[in-house]
Amino acid sequence: MKNSSQKFNKILNNIKSVKIQGAENVAKAGIEALLLIPTKSSAKKILKVRPTEPLLQNAIKLLLKSKDKKKSATKFLKDLKKAHDTITKKGATLIKKDMNVYTHCHSSTVIDILKYAKKKQNKNFVVYTTEVEPLLQGRATAKDLAKAKIKVIIAPDLAAEQSLKKCDIFLFGADAFTKRKVANKIGTSTLVKLAKLYGIKRYSCGVALKFTKKIKIEKRSPQEVWQNSNDKIEVINPAFDITPIKTLSGVISEFGILPPKQFTKKAKQKLKYL
Repeated sequence: MKNSSQKFNKILNNIKSVKIQGAENVAKAGIEALLLIPTKSSAKKILKVRPTEPLLQNAIKLLLKSKDKKKSATKFLKDLKKAHDTITKKGATLIKKDMNVYTHCHSSTVIDILKYAKKKQNKNFVVYTTEVEPLLQGRATAKDLAKAKIKVIIAPDLAAEQSLKKCDIFLFGADAFTKRKVANKIGTSTLVKLAKLYGIKRYSCGVALKFTKKIKIEKRSPQEVWQNSNDKIEVINPAFDITPIKTLSGVISEFGILPPKQFTKKAKQKLKYL
């Protein structure tokens, strides 16, 4: 039990410190933690670590209702992989030869779309991305894409407009969907507005199980931004922002590439059966 507790706490610390990144990876880690200590109190601890992740919430909710948690976890992860693979293939169809693609933060879904387009469809294209202050998750994206032999151009967050206006498409992940909104890494809302201004197609990529009724924005430690500020300086550090889903060109999910209204309708129906 002691060993299970240590592993459980390590997983939660890795989620909280963003060593584990991306909604799908967080959900997988949360499932692993719950299987170590399958109790309601441990479930509450898991959900408290990352309150903005409906995929994690839906996974934990499903497992808590199950009599055979290990079997339910296996099925959930299998279905999640199937959905992810579908999104990868559907999203890759939007990537054209010699295209400039913009992305933001570190989305495993977007990364896999781009890797599939490069490796399986032999397409050459350039990816522009932001550093994503203060934790610089954009550098992780750049490294992942560079390993896949994809050319990447990375710039500071405030240089985003200069890079974005050179691009043909903006792909980003999603931490949560609602009927009218999508939550993603801070900065996404501004980038969507800029992309729309320049006539650039805008797609959020994610599984339908990220759909929820209400989005809670996680406020992270001010020390991530400025460790030595004084009591006269207030430092705010929101992890995510909200984008009106109607401002998107579409949503790429396991349902295919759909207009936002069609996606939300199908996502709501899917959640009824959870």
